[in-house]
Amino acid sequence: MDFTDEQLERYSRHLVLKEVGGAGQVALLNARVLVIGAGGLGAPLLMYLAAAGVGTIGIIDDDHVELSNLQRQIIHRTQDIGVRKTASAAKRINNLNSDVKLELHPTRLTPENAEDLIGSFDIIADGCDNFETRHLVNDACVKLGKTLVSAALGPYEGQIATFKPHANSDYPCYRCFLPHTPGEDEQRTCADTGILGAVAGVVGSLQALEILKEILGIGESLAGKIMLFDALAMTSRIIGLPKDISCRTCGSGEGTP
Repeated sequence: MDFTDEQLERYSRHLVLKEVGGAGQVALLNARVLVIGAGGLGAPLLMYLAAAGVGTIGIIDDDHVELSNLQRQIIHRTQDIGVRKTASAAKRINNLNSDVKLELHPTRLTPENAEDLIGSFDIIADGCDNFETRHLVNDACVKLGKTLVSAALGPYEGQIATFKPHANSDYPCYRCFLPHTPGEDEQRTCADTGILGAVAGVVGSLQALEILKEILGIGESLAGKIMLFDALAMTSRIIGLPKDISCRTCGSGEGTP
């Protein structure tokens, strides 16, 4: 692939990295990443993927921008209140990098459409805010052999993990980590607990970094591990995630439904 003069300047800081270079930038431009959720995690994630030159980005979100979103969802602006989040995010991305092709899905992910929406992408980035959707995404990714980079937020903390059991039989899937969907009384969102806005920026940026590493094949993957970030202590740690051999999604299927 021959870069245009504009691309040579835009991606110059990538091109001088020996781990990226021209071949890596081509890989980024050819990559297809689906982002589920254009909220607290999706906002910084989408901006960094677009800035890096990820060639095709899909966005799934059926929500509209609200004033309370703007404290952390930095891809949206005050004038976007009432606009679909997919449209608001697309406007900001188009202003950032015209190299990026967008595939917008202003809908909710369901068992009926999950495989069709996920199937055409290389890497899936889960930034949703409920366990039911996380399990749905995981199960579709395992079935289709897609790499899933998942992140979640708390008031002052976050977590990131990569799930790709198709790449190594010892790697777990998300359901190995959390087999069951918690009951409604156990599920709490940022509307219930609150969140320090910049925490979403840190964790969403780390999720973007992990996705870029997966596309480029550089560094050490978080597959088989989970990274835990504590903003108040300003610490992070990585712990191993074992595979559940009886997992009903990626194992023997003997786990409890």
